[in-house]
Amino acid sequence: MSQLSLSMIVRDEAAQLRQCLESVASFVDEMVVLDTGSSDDSVAIAESCGAQVHHMDWPGDFAPARNRALELVHGDWVLVLDADERLLPQAKEPLRELIEQPDLLVINLLRAEEGAVQSPYSSVSRLFRRHRAIRWSRPYHAMVDDSVMALLEREPHWRVLQWNEPALSHGGYRPELLAGSGKAARLRQAMEAELRTHPGDPYASAKLGGLELAEGHRDQAIALLEKGLAACPPQAHPEHFELLLHLAMAHGEADPERARSLYSQALALPLDPRLTLAARLNLAAVELRLGDLEGAARSCRQATEAAPEVALSWYNTGLIHRQRGDLPAAIAAYSRAIALAPQHAEAHQNLAVALLLSGEIGGARQGFRQAIALLEAQNRPEAAAQLRHKAGAMVRLEAP
Repeated sequence: MSQLSLSMIVRDEAAQLRQCLESVASFVDEMVVLDTGSSDDSVAIAESCGAQVHHMDWPGDFAPARNRALELVHGDWVLVLDADERLLPQAKEPLRELIEQPDLLVINLLRAEEGAVQSPYSSVSRLFRRHRAIRWSRPYHAMVDDSVMALLEREPHWRVLQWNEPALSHGGYRPELLAGSGKAARLRQAMEAELRTHPGDPYASAKLGGLELAEGHRDQAIALLEKGLAACPPQAHPEHFELLLHLAMAHGEADPERARSLYSQALALPLDPRLTLAARLNLAAVELRLGDLEGAARSCRQATEAAPEVALSWYNTGLIHRQRGDLPAAIAAYSRAIALAPQHAEAHQNLAVALLLSGEIGGARQGFRQAIALLEAQNRPEAAAQLRHKAGAMVRLEAP
């Protein structure tokens, strides 16, 4: 039976390290943590969970730290996690079976991104056979992919597998964790440095282009993304997808037809449907804007089929059905979204409107009340006040 090691680098992760280690404690055969200068209780927490803790001064780059941590493990296979990640229980048994396959080199894991509205899933190369040729590279989003591709050219008998069921959850994109974290600034510095060394690099262009777009620098984003797209090799499907996705988003307001074409190109790439969910949902929004209700409904249906566990897919489906005048279907979709994400105030509000249009006054009243309460709890007093005013003109909110 193959031995499996956990490899981690940490620094001041006391708030979330225990949950991470506990998620893998019964799955791995050893836990190795490399601390790079914590001033909190990270080391004590790791040791109390049974991890072997080693120390290293922060080298200024993630790749050297990850490579040092990799040198410290002894297992046949290595699982790499960050402190803000968790291994999902349902993934343990299938992954344990997979690592016994003798020709398997890497298992790319599907990761659920908590709080990431645009792209709720990503694929990460975090479970791989311990092989002397597999090393981490790249300055910010360190990855083993470059070394794996080089190894496959020399030793083509190895196989890389994409595990298409969620295996990890990642909380690092939640807004409350990103606020004030400096992650965006560090990403910008690293990607700008990478592009100075390798102009047009598809990966760096996709990351920095997406960041420029998020910060409202549309022209700079388009220039970066188009340059990266021109240099992107045909087989680099994840980079190709991300470039097309961000470029479509950049053109969405000014040129929806161009955006629709770019989203369609992105969706034609041979990637897992969960990884392309953002393009599918954005395409539906563009089709709705262009008046293509049937196309929008089809895109939303494909999104719910690909990821029925994602509330946003059902919420958008409800919006489309309401536009089409199919109130029962809209009510069903909004209800499904609320069952998956009970704190989504807009889903409660739209369900209330659909119920009101269907003549279900009591249900509409309750839906408006719930939406207002959620908006207030989420520190959105102006939105709550506006909804209370609008809803109060349609139904008696104070009625029993």
